[in-house]
Amino acid sequence: MRGRIVVAGLAGLLVSGCAAEAEPVAVPPPAPVALDVAAASSGGACRLLDFAVIEKVVKVRFDVAAASERNDTHTCVVRAERAALPELMLSVSETSIDKASFSADVVPAKATKVTGLGQLAYRRTAAAAGGYGPVAEVGWLAGDGRLATLTWTGAKGAERAAADKIAGDLVALAKKVDTRAL
Repeated sequence: MRGRIVVAGLAGLLVSGCAAEAEPVAVPPPAPVALDVAAASSGGACRLLDFAVIEKVVKVRFDVAAASERNDTHTCVVRAERAALPELMLSVSETSIDKASFSADVVPAKATKVTGLGQLAYRRTAAAAGGYGPVAEVGWLAGDGRLATLTWTGAKGAERAAADKIAGDLVALAKKVDTRAL
């Protein structure tokens, strides 16, 4: 009897070894994870901007920021990930100029005076040129010895009237920028 059990066991082992191996199961790759990274994480003047605040004030969603610092000037450019334009740039420089020098040397011709922003401020728009859309700009002499500029460059084909509206929105955004935080 023992011999039959041993033979039956060996036969079972031999048969089980001949079975085909199971096919590997294809597992789909994991879905990409989208992370909301704050503009401030880019450093420079980006520390003064927040994507959510920009979207609330300017009504455009930006999600990419890049910063640069050179000497006493800090800059930040924000864009949407999939579009080069529009873009918003903030530049902040340390300065020792006074109100008279700001008015004479910094404020562009045909700029409109802005009240309630820094010591002195202006806003202006420019027509599309060089493959870019119209431009809106707000510049101000901050109370902390800093000169700041917010510049909006629109997409090619955008109307100048859109830049005029954005200039008003940039004034509201500029009032939220605390240049002392640099």
